[in-house]
Amino acid sequence: MKKYIYISNDIRNHILDGTYKANDQIPFEKDLCTMYDASKMTIKKALDILVSEGLIIKRRGSGTFVKDLAIEEIERITMANQFRGTTALNPDKEVRSTAINFSVVVADEVVANKLNIAPESFVYDIYRARYIDGKPKVMEKTYMPIELIPGLKKENVEGSIYEYIEEELGLIIQSGHRRISVRKATPIEVEYLKLNEGDPVAVAEQIAYFDTGAAFEYSISVHRYDEFSVEMVLTRN
Repeated sequence: MKKYIYISNDIRNHILDGTYKANDQIPFEKDLCTMYDASKMTIKKALDILVSEGLIIKRRGSGTFVKDLAIEEIERITMANQFRGTTALNPDKEVRSTAINFSVVVADEVVANKLNIAPESFVYDIYRARYIDGKPKVMEKTYMPIELIPGLKKENVEGSIYEYIEEELGLIIQSGHRRISVRKATPIEVEYLKLNEGDPVAVAEQIAYFDTGAAFEYSISVHRYDEFSVEMVLTRN
């Protein structure tokens, strides 16, 4: 991951989790250079991303401050942040993946319908277990159209697929539809997630979209019951 992306992810997460609150001043650029062991240009690029997202504002002669956002804006940014992927959400931790399967298959009727592609189109069939700081976190079964995401390799699957999509292919991930359910873990989930037989798991079924509106991912993510939470902002009209 490019360093300015890592820094922008880290600061964004601190804003969304309340470490930096509305109207708080972000540390000066020279202090951020020291904190992240980065050049002034790298820090500037990281902050420019957050300015473009509407999270912070630069005031000439005063510094950089967290914007006081409306609830609707906080909801939008929080939801968008969920689609940055596990690596982006944990920039200060080691994220690694074990590829259980990585192959190219013909999409069946269910996958083709979810991705809105022609029947029998070719898709990546990816099954992997993901670990954060060595601890099992989630198992992901993912289908992606080859036509939209060319050149995906095993090294990307064992790292960050979203990073490859955004940084190497230059594509923009915008949104997704997600459904959460709960069930008992299967034997393979017990093995990889280090669970006990009969333990529950949280299951997130998701279809993710590019800014063009094209569906590029249909996935089913199975999370440890003690490592999963959902944060929502509910409003009353």
